[in-house]
Order: sequence, then C-alpha cells, then structure tokens
Amino acid sequence: MISLTLMTYNVHRCTGRDGGISPQRISEVIGQGSPDVIALQELDCGLVRTGSVDQARVIADFLKMQFHFHACLQMEEGFYGNAVLSRLPLRLVQAKPLPTLPARSRLERRGAVWVEIPAGSLRVQVINTHLGLSRRERLAQAETLTGPAWLKNPRCRPPVILCGDFNALPGSPVYRLVRNILADAIRLGNSRRPSRTWPSHLPLFRIDHVFVSREFQVRRSTVLRTPLARVASDHLPVVVELMLPSFQPVEEPRS
Repeated sequence: MISLTLMTYNVHRCTGRDGGISPQRISEVIGQGSPDVIALQELDCGLVRTGSVDQARVIADFLKMQFHFHACLQMEEGFYGNAVLSRLPLRLVQAKPLPTLPARSRLERRGAVWVEIPAGSLRVQVINTHLGLSRRERLAQAETLTGPAWLKNPRCRPPVILCGDFNALPGSPVYRLVRNILADAIRLGNSRRPSRTWPSHLPLFRIDHVFVSREFQVRRSTVLRTPLARVASDHLPVVVELMLPSFQPVEEPRS
C-alpha cells in the first residue's frame, strides 16, 4: 500500500485572530499535521497589506517543499490566490479562474489549481479550490469543476483528490454535486471526532472538504484544533491520511 497524507487549509493571508501576519506560524501549524501534500487557500504574493512577501514561497521554503501558486486576483502590485505544496515532485496540469455571476462584477474572483503528484507507481491528480460566497456562484463553480474542464477531463484519471474551502456545508447543493462523483474523505475517516473548521476559535461549520475517488482508502481524518491552529488563521486545517493499492496500473497521459 502507498500512504499519502493531505492537508487542506485556508490560511486567511497568514493573518491570525490576534492580527499578527506570520507565514512562519502557518508553517508551524502545517508541521503539526506532517502532510505530504498541502492545499492552501487565501495566500498573498507581493501585497503591501501583508508585508510584500510571497507567502506561498515562504511557507514552501520553511517546509522544504515544492509548490505551485495560482493567482485568482491581481491587487495593487501583487497577487492573491491558492497554492499546492508537496514533499513529492509535482507537475502543474492547469490553473484557471472559475465562473462568476456577470451581474455581480464586484464578487471576488475564484479559481482552482490542478497538479499531478507521483505516489509510488501512481500519479495522483490533486485539485485545490476556493469557492465563492454567493450560493448561485458556488453552484456554477462546482458545475465547472465537475464538468469536462476538470473532473471529467480525459487527463483527470484516477486516483483523484478535490479539496479546498467550498464555503458549502455537507448536504448543500454544491456538496451533493461533488459527492455524485467523489467520496467525502473526512466523513469516511472520521470516527465521530469533531470535523467543523470555521471559525477557528469556536468552529461551528464544516466548509473545508476533501473529496477522493474510489481508489483511495481513508485511514483517518482529523481537524487540527491545537492552540496554535486556533489563532493562526480563521479556519482550522483538515488532515486526511489516505492509502492506495500499489499495484494499480498507470496509464500514459493523453496529449
């Protein structure tokens, strides 16, 4: 069996509940979960409001990981978006914006980043996203992610992971749409432990999700609720320990 531990974490621009801005503190929280692959949302790159640093790079350097950052927004002289970090080699497949509502141009633009990561003889497809706050917008974005550009793309061969901040509760239309294709890894790996992720100081809602294809066995899932995690961001990170049979055949990618 091949073991792969994944974390999804909305880091809120590395701004904690105490107002402190610290990519290093976020890195320390990540280290508490010991993940192989990390999906991060709400990262700044070169923005004055957070010290003009490339947060994804600072965190990746601290953890000695590779990364790919996708900018959803250009703001001032910098960018804001999502990233995937990995201890394993990773290859960017695609990074694109997700649809918004034309009549509501002021809505924050959202996106997704898709990387391929080798795990033993397998190639795991990992898609990280952060969906919008409007219910109609979220549904349109989920329809795009579950359609031919992403999960039904010929290149998106299993094993597949879709994760991130969906701003959607279990049982919502967005959740059900994704669950028609992939399994809820948090539910499969959770032995009645609390799994709510927001807000971090008193989590009331489970809006951060990890969905996996049927090839995965979910060994365990947990939400990090350490004192450091409670203050480092407004979300708590989710850690999922996954297992894959090592004998699965690997198909050559299509051009």
